[in-house]
Amino acid sequence: MATSSGEGTGALEKALDVLDAIGAAPQGLGQTELAEQLSLPRTTVYRLLATLTARGLVRRDPLRKVYCLGFRCFEMARQAYAMPDLVAAAAFELRALRDLTGETCYLATLDGREVISLERCDGAHSQRSAAALGERKPVHCTSQGKAILSAMSDEARDAIVRDAVLKPLTPLTITDRRRLQAELRITRSRGYAIDDEEIVLGVRCVGAPVIDAAGQVRGAISVAGPAYRLTRARLELLGPEVAEAARRVGAQLSPVGSDVAVSTEAAVTALPGQWAFHGAYPLWSADGARLWWADALAPSVRLYENGQDREVATLESPLVGLLRDGDDVIAVHERAAVRINAEGTATPVEKWLSAQALAVCSGADDEVWAAITLPESGAAIGLVRGDGTLDVRWRMGEPVQCLGWHAAERQLYATAPGSGAILLLQPGQASVRRLATVPKGSGRLSGLAFDAQGGIWTALCDGWSVVRFTQDGQLDRVVGLPVPCATDLAITPGGEAGGERMAITTSRHSVPIDSLASAPLSGRLLSVGL
Repeated sequence: MATSSGEGTGALEKALDVLDAIGAAPQGLGQTELAEQLSLPRTTVYRLLATLTARGLVRRDPLRKVYCLGFRCFEMARQAYAMPDLVAAAAFELRALRDLTGETCYLATLDGREVISLERCDGAHSQRSAAALGERKPVHCTSQGKAILSAMSDEARDAIVRDAVLKPLTPLTITDRRRLQAELRITRSRGYAIDDEEIVLGVRCVGAPVIDAAGQVRGAISVAGPAYRLTRARLELLGPEVAEAARRVGAQLSPVGSDVAVSTEAAVTALPGQWAFHGAYPLWSADGARLWWADALAPSVRLYENGQDREVATLESPLVGLLRDGDDVIAVHERAAVRINAEGTATPVEKWLSAQALAVCSGADDEVWAAITLPESGAAIGLVRGDGTLDVRWRMGEPVQCLGWHAAERQLYATAPGSGAILLLQPGQASVRRLATVPKGSGRLSGLAFDAQGGIWTALCDGWSVVRFTQDGQLDRVVGLPVPCATDLAITPGGEAGGERMAITTSRHSVPIDSLASAPLSGRLLSVGL
């Protein structure tokens, strides 16, 4: 029986020494080299290598006759943090930051009172930061560590700072706890942290915390490089870019410990009611208590309220949109419009567009934006005047499927499914900006909605999903759906982060019969929390 904690662990310690030695030698080590380096008998090294190889922790290169780390080591390293989603979510943003700055970019997470590097994207310069994957660094003198600490709760942060050994690694390392706490308060306020040659002289770094949808800090991303290239002034300019990239990474992460990821179809529910041939044009009432929507092909207007869905009115021709009109809605046909109330009373709108309408949406101050077909092809977009004519502001070379007014930004958006483009149209400017383009293989753009954080959502018909773009056109979230053809979407008005809900209309008409067995909710009204 072992009489102390160290007895009986000799073989284990020798095996770990072998792994450490091999891991520190990128080109691998031979059996003789290992025996000499570790001062072990060759027979002992042979037995240890045989066992480690059998377990996949070490592999032998038969050509060079050296031993390298086995793939099982990499699998265990990933499993240790259970964060493959963090690495995957950060990969694109790390490359984008590298391309933006030319410097090496890192992803790290907290382990005790140290940060450990999970991913690296090398910079374009020959002289660059080159910290190894898996390398551990003190939390108090790195931009990643300070960024993570700044995003933690006060109690958790204070506990780490109180117990940390603030060892000076350079003359610039912060070793005073009060000064460190002040630095962390500044970091939390501005959203990014700076390492000003605090861990290595001649190297500066700027980092920002990665925070998931539940508000938990999951790690940090950073940009590092020589101090002569990353001047203090440049770090201040890069800080907001790094913080925004970290925010996009965090938006893709599911909360730790959640049973259902918001980004999967399991989080999507079908609301009570009958299916529609082509559900479309969801429209929340101003208080979010009612949801109007339509079946565009078997033309009817429907209303969902108090957990029940009912048909309010049927119409004679296919619909191209719904507009809010106080507590009522205006149902727009290709060449006419009808005002409908909750009791189903329909009253024709006397002065309306005589041209064929493609899409409509409400704008600011009771304005109505509309897109109409042009005789020569394409579309004209403008404001509907009181006499029913269109004040044309833009002319497009292709048809548009949807218009959406971003009230907070006072900007108009349009989807052009033919080219897969989301277009930004700024009132007062004649030019049209292409915000983002979706490849045809991803599905057809259908519908627009805007969340409280300024994100732009659209549905991908035949793409089994709805997606969110940032205001600079970056795709930062995908929500999988249990149906192939989402047609439109609407977000509850005035919601806060984590409290909004999205209603999604879907089509049954365009789903092949043999696919309905796998997508029985096609045509139903769906809902998902944001």
